[in-house]
Amino acid sequence: MQEKDTNELEKVLGKTHLSDYDSYVQKNKDSMLSDSNSFSTYVKEKMSEKGITQQTVFLKADVPERYGYKLLSGEKHTKQRDVILRICYAADFTLQETQRALKKYGMAELYAKDERDALVMIAFNEKPGSIIEVNTMLKEHGLAPLRTSGVQD
Repeated sequence: MQEKDTNELEKVLGKTHLSDYDSYVQKNKDSMLSDSNSFSTYVKEKMSEKGITQQTVFLKADVPERYGYKLLSGEKHTKQRDVILRICYAADFTLQETQRALKKYGMAELYAKDERDALVMIAFNEKPGSIIEVNTMLKEHGLAPLRTSGVQD
């Protein structure tokens, strides 16, 4: 079953009665945020689809391997959106996949009206190179680079 976006679900909810709630959840379970399609599950499935290992992603993302595994297992949690962006970029996620991963992690999606976010969105679309190249591009435009996981909030 295809995942529905929020707007589609909101239209359906506008016509849904309280007595139909269980039916709504059942029909739309692939689109709902739940433990079975959590951030961890989603990211691991995408990496598997792309044929990329977690170890390779953590290396490319410049995220300490043990910390990365703990993030993906749910053992650790970060408040640093940049760490999640690094992982998504290193895993070769599309912009849409990245937005979904951020949402599943409980973080704000990239926002087109924010200068830094806009440039990061372009980087996800064009894939100019490694994280280092993305950070160089951000610095050249006077914007903060994607932070590393040095401070693990």
